[in-house]
Amino acid sequence: MTGIPSLPAELRTRARDLGRRFPERFVWGAATAAPQIEGSVSADGRTPSVWDTFARIPGAVAGGDTLDDADDHFRRWRDDVALMRDLGLSAYRFSVAWPRIVPARDGVANRRGLDFYDRLVDELLASGIDPFVTLYHWDLPQWQQDAGGWADRSTAHRFAEYTNHVAERLGDRVRHWTTLNEPWVYVFLGHLLGVHAPGDRSEALAVRAVHHSLLAHGLGVRALRAALPADSQVGIALSMSPTQPATAEPDDVAAAARNDLYRNWLFLHPIMRGEYHPLTGELFSEPIPVEPGDLEAIAAPIDFVGINYYARAVVRADQSVAVTRAQETRPDGTYTAMDWEVYPQGIADIIAQTHDRYAPEAIYITENGSAWDDQPAPDGVIVDAERVAYLLDHLDAATQSTDAGVPLRGYFAWSLLDNFEWAEGYTKRFGIVGVDYATQRRTVKQSGAVYREVLAAHREATGDERKPSRL
Repeated sequence: MTGIPSLPAELRTRARDLGRRFPERFVWGAATAAPQIEGSVSADGRTPSVWDTFARIPGAVAGGDTLDDADDHFRRWRDDVALMRDLGLSAYRFSVAWPRIVPARDGVANRRGLDFYDRLVDELLASGIDPFVTLYHWDLPQWQQDAGGWADRSTAHRFAEYTNHVAERLGDRVRHWTTLNEPWVYVFLGHLLGVHAPGDRSEALAVRAVHHSLLAHGLGVRALRAALPADSQVGIALSMSPTQPATAEPDDVAAAARNDLYRNWLFLHPIMRGEYHPLTGELFSEPIPVEPGDLEAIAAPIDFVGINYYARAVVRADQSVAVTRAQETRPDGTYTAMDWEVYPQGIADIIAQTHDRYAPEAIYITENGSAWDDQPAPDGVIVDAERVAYLLDHLDAATQSTDAGVPLRGYFAWSLLDNFEWAEGYTKRFGIVGVDYATQRRTVKQSGAVYREVLAAHREATGDERKPSRL
């Protein structure tokens, strides 16, 4: 690992000024996901996930890349925790790999898989870093996909059983738990559009996957409440994109309303209200397979909503588009390597909309970040000016929420490390720390150094000694 790069005075000043603007006890973290960083896909009893299978379909993933090695975090986790400590993180959001914990259909927990996360949690706490555990970040075991996957009701019950295994092992030390990460993405990109695992293209399968994901969340919340201490915090992380019509024409306004429901409230409304949004029927031609007791389970009380924000959606009406009949446009502006618009105001907008509609007890930005084509200079330094600007501008916009008294409790940069970016393979880099995949060498980018300054200024301003919430 390389050291922390020095910063120009103006960048350091802006970063420190931003850090001082956030309230006391604000949580500063970075996020990763098990399938994107761990590698060692057959170590200690792990069996394939749907992404291991999908990545081996010719043409499914850029460059034919696989999860096999990724960032080798499964073996390098101690060094990665030391890196987090050097950056000054107060929290680390990571996911547990379901096929590491339950490698076979018999449902028996794999002790060696649990041991890995047990050691990771202990190392985080010893380093003053709070573990934020996500139970599902898209790596459904292939054995469960063979039984029908998210389109089959049994997956919700298997998820609750898996949740119980993890909570029983880690619940004495982990305080913050997220059930699912971005169900909208794995449901619709994986079951309607077919560009993510498992690669299906069926509205019927997608609608079933919506409901069974919500049911899995609710049953998972119940399992966590039964296994965890009373002061544990449980929530969900949702991908959200504030939606605007491209014009004031009635058709575009109506298209924006449909897209807004589809992208932002389809999952959150049942969780917070115990019913599907009244306009859900305008999206789908397929029935939602609700059974007695499902909605009560889905609405199990949660403690926080996690928002993953990357860009807004500006849409126009287009009857040829499935489900929403809305087509995203490309406004003039700056775009990342993912071809996503840079729109910092959107982070404040979606926080405010979530707060105004549902008033959750707490909100976290559980992911926010950007991919750029950054490369090391001849001296090895990675000056990722675009990512620095994205980070600082989005943090600046987020202060609108804290200044307004919205209960925004924390921010997690996506991502700690460059990693496997799903269908894009290793071609897109989101990390505030660069990874040379040939050598697995870690290099703190300028954005990592800037984030470190933000965190240091906040600690100094608030007297935060960065002690974990539970030892």
